[in-house]
Amino acid sequence: MLAMAAAIVFGFALLLDLFNTHLGAPDLFNWNTLVLIGLFLLALYLAGVGGRARTGGRWYRGRRPGRG
Repeated sequence: MLAMAAAIVFGFALLLDLFNTHLGAPDLFNWNTLVLIGLFLLALYLAGVGGRARTGGRWYRGRRPGRG
């Protein structure tokens, strides 16, 4: 989920950069700020925060590991 949010933020930053817009507040939502937000969300995703919750039980698919 966080990776999708990071992709949305990066896409929005790319559109702002391509169309050269400032949204009326150049210091609040500039290109650098959105890239840093996207990198922060991506770092959280890679750290394992916000992943799907494990509900116990089997964590593997198919045959059990280590069984011939």
